[in-house]
Amino acid sequence: MDDRVLLITGASRGLGAATARLAAGSGFKVALVARKAESVTSLAAELGEDNALALGADVGDWPAISGAVAATVERFGRLDAAFANAGIGVGTSFFGDDDPDPRAWEPMVRTNVLGAAYTARAALPALRESAGHLLITGSVAGRYIRNASLYSVTKWAVTGLAGAIREEAVGTGVRVTLINPGMTDTDILSDEQRKKPNLHADDIARAALYALSQPPSVDVNEIMVRPTGQVL
Repeated sequence: MDDRVLLITGASRGLGAATARLAAGSGFKVALVARKAESVTSLAAELGEDNALALGADVGDWPAISGAVAATVERFGRLDAAFANAGIGVGTSFFGDDDPDPRAWEPMVRTNVLGAAYTARAALPALRESAGHLLITGSVAGRYIRNASLYSVTKWAVTGLAGAIREEAVGTGVRVTLINPGMTDTDILSDEQRKKPNLHADDIARAALYALSQPPSVDVNEIMVRPTGQVL
């Protein structure tokens, strides 16, 4: 994988940071995207200035994320893979009850759905040039209905997004992988959820690298990874 270039959104912590470390150790050059560049500066320094680029961009802001992709190509000369990983949650979201102001949902929908779509749209021209690879972080919650969860709804949208892009990419050499983690120990989890079986960020990073390590003739469409003991 030496000299392949991977852009990762949501790279400041959790799945994004774990994937960046594992990818860099496997020979990738990595562009680390977070809302603020200073959030990934220390990780970029850890991975080495020749191998990592720290970028600030809100994935829900088209000029910002398209600019981050352009900066990556300018710095490294190409883009071989993009991981649309950035995502946030707002906890329980009842639709027919006295939920807090539903306008609080807007940042989550913008980040999880529009942010993934914007990242794909920004990266695909460069990925077509390299016959590259698009990865998107979905969720088991995007495969099984979750009561009172707009987060689950956003991940169902991501499932559809990955399928739509895969069909559009036929004939270009671009591969699309949807990674669906089960319960994972990240900032999104509540204290109650942390008492249940959980994956670690490194577990999902290994799934991402598995997909990226396949030969060009193999398109790993979807990976679902749950902690041992999680039912749905």
